[in-house]
Amino acid sequence: MEGLAPGRTRVGWIGLGVMGAPMCGHLQAAGYAATVFTRSETKAEPAVAKGAAWVGSPRAVAAESDVVFTMVGLPRDVREVVLGEDGVLAGLAPGGIVVDMTTSEPALAEEIAAAASARGCAALDAPVSGGDVGAREARLSIMVGGDAAAFAAVEPAFQVMGQTVVHQGAPGAGQHTKAVNQTLVANNMIGVCEALVYAVRAGLDPETVLASVAKGAAGSFLLSGLAPRMIAGDYAPGFYVEHFVKDLGIVLAESARMGIDLPGARLARELYTALAESGHARDGTQALILSLAEGAGVDWPPNPT
Repeated sequence: MEGLAPGRTRVGWIGLGVMGAPMCGHLQAAGYAATVFTRSETKAEPAVAKGAAWVGSPRAVAAESDVVFTMVGLPRDVREVVLGEDGVLAGLAPGGIVVDMTTSEPALAEEIAAAASARGCAALDAPVSGGDVGAREARLSIMVGGDAAAFAAVEPAFQVMGQTVVHQGAPGAGQHTKAVNQTLVANNMIGVCEALVYAVRAGLDPETVLASVAKGAAGSFLLSGLAPRMIAGDYAPGFYVEHFVKDLGIVLAESARMGIDLPGARLARELYTALAESGHARDGTQALILSLAEGAGVDWPPNPT
């Protein structure tokens, strides 16, 4: 397969949300001509202003593209936009590639790869980590499963969107790797929230505490990137609570299928499910601090302005 190149490769993009919009924008800035589809045409306006063409269906995107990227919300959305009657594979010409960058189910990634192969196409599952900041700054970690030749062809585009790009193996391997990532995030997020609640209850200034602990052995992206948002009472979504509930459901379903128990992931899903049901489904994952602070009887944010 020939590698992607600006001016030669026609790119399609489906899903221009918090993550998808800047990712597509990076490809446009690199010189790729883009055809896009979103359920709401107004969401496509920034991409169209940069030269993209908006069309009315995933199938229409594929008909105008050599490679189609999807970045949607849930596995059922992936199924619809890729495998549906009006989906990508219904319009993609032989030799084309579909790249799903949604966090989805490994089994669905395998199903898409088989369906693509039957049409003379290829498919990659390429979920990402890094949140809204990583997407805007092109610093994402992109974990990829699927055909090695297809990965080599698409890698130039991945490098435009991300900082760390790794081919993990066969179809579904990217999604399994993202499940590992979300397991780490889930447990780390609980630790960050508990630590902040402890600090405030102990009478410490949480910002001063962060100055000591964020660069030591306890340091992490969540501690440096999201703890300051928590302290400020900023729950704007870099990654939605409702999507994290979905991701943790995938983690637990896969772990059950493999016969392993992940008690930390189970606890995190219970906490995030309760948070979503209390009205915070569309907040960022850092809103978990609200639940843990309330449970501890700690007012949050600690220094309201």
